[in-house]
Amino acid sequence: MTAAKDQFGRPTVVVTGMGVVTSLGAGKTDNWQKLTAGQSGIRTITRFPTDGLRTTMAGTVDFIPIEPFVSTTLSDKLADLAAEEAVTQASIGSKGDFPGPLFLAVAPVEVEWIARFETARATGSASGIDYDSMLKASGGGRFADFHKRFLFGSVADHLVERFGTKGSPISLSTACASGATAIQLGVEAIRRGEADAALCVATDGSVNPEALIRFSLLSALSTHNEPPEGAARPFAKNRDGFVMAEGAGALVLESYEAATARGAKILGVLAGCGELADSFHRTRSSPDGKPIIGCVRKALADAGMSVEQIDYINAHGTGTPENDKMEYLGISTVFGERASQIPVSSNKSMVGHTLSAAGAVEAVFSLLTLEHQRIPPTINYDIPDPAIPFDVVPNEARDAKVTAVMSNSFGFGGQNAVLILTREPA
Repeated sequence: MTAAKDQFGRPTVVVTGMGVVTSLGAGKTDNWQKLTAGQSGIRTITRFPTDGLRTTMAGTVDFIPIEPFVSTTLSDKLADLAAEEAVTQASIGSKGDFPGPLFLAVAPVEVEWIARFETARATGSASGIDYDSMLKASGGGRFADFHKRFLFGSVADHLVERFGTKGSPISLSTACASGATAIQLGVEAIRRGEADAALCVATDGSVNPEALIRFSLLSALSTHNEPPEGAARPFAKNRDGFVMAEGAGALVLESYEAATARGAKILGVLAGCGELADSFHRTRSSPDGKPIIGCVRKALADAGMSVEQIDYINAHGTGTPENDKMEYLGISTVFGERASQIPVSSNKSMVGHTLSAAGAVEAVFSLLTLEHQRIPPTINYDIPDPAIPFDVVPNEARDAKVTAVMSNSFGFGGQNAVLILTREPA
């Protein structure tokens, strides 16, 4: 085994660029400073009326101007910012000529209510938006770009045009695991020798009235509206649901050989990936925890590592009663007694749940943890849950020796993905 190959003889996959945007701000520097200071980006929603809604706060990205009620526009802009930061840091390829494929995690794209009503009025459709009226609306005027905007692949097409990635872009949506899944696809492409580099991006700008109502109907959202910054309470006994949020994360992945050949600075290593789905329920996890347990074990096996080698777990930690309980069951089963000793904190306590983007956003935060040797806290942890005896790094960041991080993403529909990141090749 050499640095260029892992212990299984596969190309070592390294990170040479990363970018992030959340409700805390744009870029790694601003996000890391606020994250480790325990600041919250969750605020009362002002983008649209919230009268009658049970949840009136979210981790919105309000510093980017967007066309009202069109989340794909925001998803485009968030992806742009994160990818630009990652590609610039990696200094890879000439401008607009990225030497590898794009793997994009993006939310399912739908025409939102307000846009449907406006389109229906513009086309004179008495029954509302339908296929024929959409075709008519896309033929001219202010709705000319609707047809392209609401295609699932439109965000990927935009990124390909801007960054010049190679081959057909992959757009995927695996619920809350999407961002981690996009990274895993990039890792696998490099390991198979199909590419020397990959651009992995995850983006989500889905905070809108329809999404809030849908998640509320699932009893998934926190209703702790005042103060909004206290709403996300992962692993606390008084947790009452997750907080919707927006953001994007991006990684430039390369083979160790390709990165060192061009003199790139290596920011970290994607040592292992695990993925496992259960299809038990559209929102709930299988009560025996087997899919989460299996996913964690797969990631460890893929990295060729033991639980003793993991120094910190960047938890999925949504703050829903169900998810936090199941994450504890999974981690405690695999890690045994060490589950109560290893730091396990949740970034979502500060940035909220960025949904399709979460796995990539948290991968960036995991790499920053490795870089700075400082673990972000779980804020709003004032009432411990005795049924979840994690060391959640409560309320204040902690300096610690960290050489390997496990980053968990456990999504609705039993779609689970786990990444293991290290400072340097084994």
